Amino acid sequence: MSLPRRVLIANRGEIAVRIARTCHATGIEVVAVYTEPDTGSPHVLAAQRAVQVDSYTDPEALCEVAVATECDAIHPGYGFLSENPAFVRAAKAAGLVFIGPPVAAMEVMGSKTRARAAMQAAGVPVVPGTEPGTAAELVVAADELGYPVFLKAVAGGGGKGMSIVGDAEELERVYRQATDEAAKSFGDGSIFLERVVARPRHIEIQVFADTHGNTTALGERECSIQRRHQKIIEEAPSPGVSTELRQRMSEAAIAAAEAVGYVGAGTIEFLLGDNDEFFFLEMNTRLQVEHPVTEWITGLDLVRLQLEVAGGAPLPAEALQPSFTGHAIECRVYAEDPGAGHLPQAGRLMLMREPSGPGVRVDAALAEGQEIGVHFDPMLAKVSCWARDRGGAIARMREALKGYVLLGVQTNLDHLQDVLAVPAFAKGDLTTAFLDEHMSQWHSASEIPPLVAAATALADRYGAARNNSGGAVTDPWSTLGNFRLGGGDQR
Repeated sequence: MSLPRRVLIANRGEIAVRIARTCHATGIEVVAVYTEPDTGSPHVLAAQRAVQVDSYTDPEALCEVAVATECDAIHPGYGFLSENPAFVRAAKAAGLVFIGPPVAAMEVMGSKTRARAAMQAAGVPVVPGTEPGTAAELVVAADELGYPVFLKAVAGGGGKGMSIVGDAEELERVYRQATDEAAKSFGDGSIFLERVVARPRHIEIQVFADTHGNTTALGERECSIQRRHQKIIEEAPSPGVSTELRQRMSEAAIAAAEAVGYVGAGTIEFLLGDNDEFFFLEMNTRLQVEHPVTEWITGLDLVRLQLEVAGGAPLPAEALQPSFTGHAIECRVYAEDPGAGHLPQAGRLMLMREPSGPGVRVDAALAEGQEIGVHFDPMLAKVSCWARDRGGAIARMREALKGYVLLGVQTNLDHLQDVLAVPAFAKGDLTTAFLDEHMSQWHSASEIPPLVAAATALADRYGAARNNSGGAVTDPWSTLGNFRLGGGDQR
């Protein structure tokens, strides 16, 4: 095995900090990249060296930085270029190790229709569906499948270019919207249909493969709690998956990975319907946002495994024959307004207190005074908790969220706490329709605007000021020194 000596992390935020943490622990130097809005961000400070770039999505420019800083390898994190075959090719052409799968596997799994065909050939169950077609062709196909149907972009992901439609008129109307969105987001406006699986769970299997012919499954993650087809709460193991079902889904996931010659960390996503019937949904050819819950229950460091596999090492015995202990839950903390359709929010992070303690982990790249803008994904942090059983993990998570202070920007912390308090969640009665069924009328119990809360907290933090007579000043602005609403330092 030959671990990289120096790695360029082609990403930002919490995932860049998380990757850097493992690199440091294994003696690997880290080079960060950043754009102008990220100047001085925590992920920049976590690296031995940082280089400013114009974009996180320019494969050639990122590879040029890696070569110029004498890196051996590139870790793509997730998002941005992590599943872009052109980035893999650029890295290989530059003589760099790409810490991810072969380009051929990425290309197959990056196309929903090619992936479906590959899975069918491998005997992995897929949702009944169609080939890409025109609106007229898909109307005919939908009549055969039966409404409602799921309209999907061939190259889609993250909820983009995806809609459930209930009749031919709606299909024709949504088809135009979906093709435009898919073409703009992915450069491919092709659309196909799948049968709707009624009230499914969203279950994914973490797979790992090396260059020595070994492929393993590291258990499942329950990902059914979603808004706009994007996950907000994940857990492992799933309360809806038995030992026997886990075995069957793991075998199908391994077959899926082997069918495309996969190497590295990947995730096979399934829809789980009635009677333990499951269907292949897609493969994410990268590390997942929710990988911490798998690390909690297996004791494995998935980033370290990525580095070792990329260096040519076989998977260790503890990965090939994993054992699972306890239960873990992860909540994604977003700068958003859940009461207004989860619209992204912006602001300055004026006060921050992260939860800590046994069984609590926070993955973040935040600092007080940091400007939270709208340039990037609104996810601020991930909180994950472990306990001996699911009830204990839920209780620990509720306490952790209660103690998480992020003032100055609106977040979904209240919303997450209320989701965990729904009786159906405690029972494990989870489907992808959970938020629609249980939280559609939700509104925050707090009526205090984020800036007011932040100002009040800052006033309390700095203590009561004194007036000229020695009495306490109740005006919080008086505690902020030479601060004036008109701006400037007025002395």
